Amino acid sequence: MTDILSTADDLPPPPPPPATSVGTGIANLPNQRHKIVAKNGANFTIMVCGESGAGKTTFVNTLFTSTIKDPKILNKRHLKTPSKTVQIQITKAELEEKMFKVKLTIIDTPGFGDYVNNRHSWIPIVDFIDDQHENYMRQEQQPSRKGAIDMRVHACLYFIKPTGHTLTPLDIEVMQRLGSRVNLIPVIAKADSLTPTTLEKFKQNIREVIAAQNIQVYSCPIDSDDEGTTKRNRTMMDALPFAVIGSTQDVMTADGRKVKGREYSWGVAEVENDAHCDFKRLRSLLVRTHMLDLITTTEDNHYENYRQTQMETRKFGDPRTQPSENAKFKEEEESLRKRFTDQVKTEENRFRSWEKQLLSERDRLHRELEVQSERIKELQSEMESYYYHQRDKSSIRK
Repeated sequence: MTDILSTADDLPPPPPPPATSVGTGIANLPNQRHKIVAKNGANFTIMVCGESGAGKTTFVNTLFTSTIKDPKILNKRHLKTPSKTVQIQITKAELEEKMFKVKLTIIDTPGFGDYVNNRHSWIPIVDFIDDQHENYMRQEQQPSRKGAIDMRVHACLYFIKPTGHTLTPLDIEVMQRLGSRVNLIPVIAKADSLTPTTLEKFKQNIREVIAAQNIQVYSCPIDSDDEGTTKRNRTMMDALPFAVIGSTQDVMTADGRKVKGREYSWGVAEVENDAHCDFKRLRSLLVRTHMLDLITTTEDNHYENYRQTQMETRKFGDPRTQPSENAKFKEEEESLRKRFTDQVKTEENRFRSWEKQLLSERDRLHRELEVQSERIKELQSEMESYYYHQRDKSSIRK
């Protein structure tokens, strides 16, 4: 169990005041709901997706101010033989703050984007998300639904390498696949490696690609009864994609403050400084202000879309089809089919050429045979003529 102590700004809003004895008492329902939620706690699942070295582990530990995932030992990274496929690693932790517990699940995807050919590296990730929807749907169909295990992914943080240019074809394909299945939140990793001008241009390029490719990304509700909340939500969404800096180390600033950040020769890049990165905005979105909306959106939108699609395309109790497995071998299948077709065409052309040669040779032999036959007839005629001529001469002598 991991205990998390947050600052006053990160604390959840206090429960509503108890209702007075005036009226029927229905205004006390929020208090009852708060007690039930506080007692049961919540389940929250986050998936971090991106290439190795993007700082996913450091970000997770920085986000929850605790060692949720053990950092990798860099000097031993070459000793282990890399896997040939993308893996799925699950890390679970229980967070507690002011007697409220959250069962946290972190899904990591080591191996993604680390190979020369990453064409189908998104398949294990998409399959995992679909499998969680499938498992939950099957548990709902059981007579007893007590103790159901819910591993549905509520938010997927897709880490983009800070190239300063735009999204790669792999980024576009993976984000298109994920956006229709999960609350996708694009994150620019290691924002301290870019200048403010380059970072802003990089963000704008990513927004343009997301709009042009129709990539679905998570957008929290903007409008609210409170003007301050509306302004905060709009500011939060304007920062998309979030540029973050991850660090679990305490460093001293020039003015003597002790902060989480990274120290350079030119100064300190602070994790929780809005002028340096969007870490606080992203943490507020994930934890403080919109965790419930992420959970609700997963339940009402993504899971319902999956459930409706499956109920329309298959009978009750039938296993789920594996379209991604077909996609995984589609390219190889097409290549084999094309090669087979080419070989068949080559053999057909060769047989036709042989047939043409045989027919040509047959016609030539027929012509020669006819010539020889004519020659034989001529010889026979000459022999007969010669025979009659000799016979006539013998008769005259006699």
